[in-house]
Amino acid sequence: MANLKSSKKDIVRSRKRRLRNVNATSRAKTTVGKARTAIAAGDPVVASQLTREASRLLDKAASKGIIHRRQAQRRKSRLARRYAKAFPGT
Repeated sequence: MANLKSSKKDIVRSRKRRLRNVNATSRAKTTVGKARTAIAAGDPVVASQLTREASRLLDKAASKGIIHRRQAQRRKSRLARRYAKAFPGT
């Protein structure tokens, strides 16, 4: 355990940040999973909405530094390719 007051405060702050980061990451991953499931189910309307929502959450996480921006772009790209392959012309 930390002895200095500032070190104790750092521990508290890092725990808060970690909870916030885990929450944002988990939410993005869950939405990506739901979008992939909707794409596999063949529902273009729901899949489109969830794909956009997942892209938004990934961008948000990247802008806040929770995940790397290239990782966000890669995940969005993979999801978009999967959507385009499942629903050509939409």
